[in-house]
Amino acid sequence: MSTEPETTEDAEPGTPTGGAETEATEEDAAGSGEVPEAEVTEGEATPSGEAPAAEGTEGDAAGSGELSAAEAELRAQRAERERIEQRKAEKKTPIEAGTKLSGKAADLLAAVRAVESGEKPVATVFEDPEPAPRRSAPEPVRRPQPVAAEAVAASTAPTPSAVQAVRQVLGAGGAPEALAPQVAAALGEGADELLRADPWQLLRVAGVRPEQADGFARALLGAECGPDDERRGRAVTVWLLEQAALAGHTALEMPTLLAALSQRGVPDPDSAVQDAIAEGDALVFQDALEDTGAAPARAEEEGTEDDEARPVRVLAGLERYALAEESLADGLARLVNSVPKQDGSAEDWERAAAAAQGSTGELLRAVTAHGLVLHTGGEASLTEPAALLTAAHTLGLRAWAATHGPIGRTRFAALLHRSETGSGTPSTDTRPPGAHSPVATVAGLLSGAEGPGRDADGALDLDLLVVLDAPQLDVETAALLTESLPDGARLVLAGDPGVLWSVGPGRVFADLLAARICPQVASRQPDPGPLGELVSGIGIGELNQVEAPGKEVVIVPVRDAGEAVHRTVQLVVDSVPRAIGVPAEATQVITPGHGGAVGTRALNAALKERLNPGPGRFGGFDPGDRIVYSPVPGRALPGRVVKADAEGLHLSCEGEDVVVPKERVEQSVRHGWALTAHQAVGSRWPAVVVVLPGDAAQALSRPWVYTAFGRADRHLSVVHGVEQALARAVAEVPAKPRTTRLPVLLAPQISG
Repeated sequence: MSTEPETTEDAEPGTPTGGAETEATEEDAAGSGEVPEAEVTEGEATPSGEAPAAEGTEGDAAGSGELSAAEAELRAQRAERERIEQRKAEKKTPIEAGTKLSGKAADLLAAVRAVESGEKPVATVFEDPEPAPRRSAPEPVRRPQPVAAEAVAASTAPTPSAVQAVRQVLGAGGAPEALAPQVAAALGEGADELLRADPWQLLRVAGVRPEQADGFARALLGAECGPDDERRGRAVTVWLLEQAALAGHTALEMPTLLAALSQRGVPDPDSAVQDAIAEGDALVFQDALEDTGAAPARAEEEGTEDDEARPVRVLAGLERYALAEESLADGLARLVNSVPKQDGSAEDWERAAAAAQGSTGELLRAVTAHGLVLHTGGEASLTEPAALLTAAHTLGLRAWAATHGPIGRTRFAALLHRSETGSGTPSTDTRPPGAHSPVATVAGLLSGAEGPGRDADGALDLDLLVVLDAPQLDVETAALLTESLPDGARLVLAGDPGVLWSVGPGRVFADLLAARICPQVASRQPDPGPLGELVSGIGIGELNQVEAPGKEVVIVPVRDAGEAVHRTVQLVVDSVPRAIGVPAEATQVITPGHGGAVGTRALNAALKERLNPGPGRFGGFDPGDRIVYSPVPGRALPGRVVKADAEGLHLSCEGEDVVVPKERVEQSVRHGWALTAHQAVGSRWPAVVVVLPGDAAQALSRPWVYTAFGRADRHLSVVHGVEQALARAVAEVPAKPRTTRLPVLLAPQISG
């Protein structure tokens, strides 16, 4: 069983690093010189190098080496800014970050800085050769607001005295004192005393690995420190479970956990797990395994003896995910077993279903009689949830839709408007004239910043909720949604099962599809055109050649990283606007990871140089810069920089004004001309350029390719340097499995 995430993005999706990225790209901002243009021509979505290609340029490869050196300098500058802020110094001249540190302390600081900045991934749970896990969303996401951002920062920031006390403990153990704010925030009140009593608690800081915590513990404890210390065993157990959650698991099977503990030098893994359970740091579960054939029936007939002999799997997990998964199972069971509120007569519902066509009518009929319904399909299938909402409003229901991100919200609101205005049916919609469209983001709905608000009992004030982009629901967010629904409400989870799963732990939508506890309606509306044909084939493991008479799909082969950067810039800045008619601001670049010579940082720097050059006076940003803002890990909001002042960085994210305090800019704002597939999921653009450099082969999987290629509405360019690895990934590399308990928890609660 693998515990790795689906991709090898080198930082968690939606967790930008910010910083003055553009300083590294003055030499390699591809396309700034006089070179032959990358002509957009007809091509086929295949990995053969035979497709029409751009004319060659060979001068860009040199820039990639300079970029690596520049990135190293940028990391030093970022560490410098952190150190200056933490020590409250009023210095104006540059300070060499880390010059007073050496050896393991410097390595520890570098590891934490690398994780925070997105340069390197969070540590892997089980060391497979290539993939690296992402950080999961630690709590339900909240819509970014100028005041809310400050409130969150203020509520989580440790006091100066607490930071100073932790700094002294870190110094005594030879760890970098610059980590004091992170440690104080992670351990909470009394962090210094806790850290002194149990140095391995340092593992609670993202980026710290067991061997680094061991060195810190030896410095503090001296002869008392040893590999068999029960404190070490507990801490490493929790660390492994956290790493598993970052890879998408809500729990780990016990043999897997014990093997990982042994690999980490824990001499008695069983005792370590028992200690963690006894201290309440972890929970243990025994889930019955389903037998095949007639075994379940025999067990029922023969009674408890067979029940006792029934095989079980033993798992361990963290309390937060266990409680979320149990709460989600309870909420889903409540929806499945309850009778929906009877809004409108059965004849009215049937009349609306009969007026609809095909799978749209099936969806309406399913929602009429059931509290929970699953709907699957691609982009074209969204007309069916839109028709459902239109019918519900006509019947007088308080119906809302929720999307993963603001771009999806805007697109679905426009689709819903066309559905309602074109229905020709008088509406009894009770919304007041001029009210906003009944479409929110999931985060805004849960926080109360969007949506219908709450009733007197604290439940969402609605009768029907349609959640789009359902594969992006992790267990914690899904649990909050189900808990927030009033009795008698209907929930429709809709989405494309072929896209990447959620950043946070769990695979809620996939688990529900497999459990078959409620009606499932599969849309019969295929996505149209060459792009729809290409993406549909990828979904079943086939990378087909497609005819693209309108230049809907173009392949641009490249030989190396420098050429990949150059061709990408050329496509966005010149070729796509000229040949396709899509301006640069409506074209999105997608690449497998943040780091490397063709990661988001390198591409964003090159694109900024051409599209919005500037000094980057505010943390590397200038007015007009295209950005992605991450209020919490795993959530990405695209937007643009408006201005910067004493309040912070002013952003416009899909028409909403956001102010990011300057101390949070570096960790939560990144340039956004280029994104990872996880950042792009839930959104679509008129034109998309997917960049596949040669070193991206190990990052590719069928869900990744399906997601990236499926973000394009009118045109897709593929900057292709992975040769046969693309076709191999589509055919042979499915989503990595995740260990979850939701199906087992649901089984005994579903009646019938």
